[in-house]
Amino acid sequence: MNAVNTANAYKVQQIMTATPEQLTLMLYNGAIRFVHESIDALAAEDYQKAHNSNLRAQDIVREFMCTLDMSIEMSQSLAALYEYIEYNLIEGNIKKDRTHLEQAYEMLKEMRDTWAEAMKLAKVQAPPTQSYQTAAAYR
Repeated sequence: MNAVNTANAYKVQQIMTATPEQLTLMLYNGAIRFVHESIDALAAEDYQKAHNSNLRAQDIVREFMCTLDMSIEMSQSLAALYEYIEYNLIEGNIKKDRTHLEQAYEMLKEMRDTWAEAMKLAKVQAPPTQSYQTAAAYR
């Protein structure tokens, strides 16, 4: 098995064993990475790479939007944030404008950091059997 196949197998294993909370964190990290790639590619005038990375970030943001439970009040606020991030990604892609991409990047980082902090707090506050049962319910 070569290094690429080993890395891919590791990624697949990591995803398959992750909790829903960890998967959300992974998606935030992926979106942030793709926006960063898009910004760097724009700076290098590699417009095709900038476009492709931007589309991948947009896909993740749309996935976040599609999975919101709109019966929960907070989901409406999150939907508005995701729509604004998506708007910035689209504008940055169309206009080749780093300012829009940097806005999306900063918002995604803030949301990811908030999510990571919430995960830590939930882990500390939940009884040990509760967190195990919660994780098991998602499998």
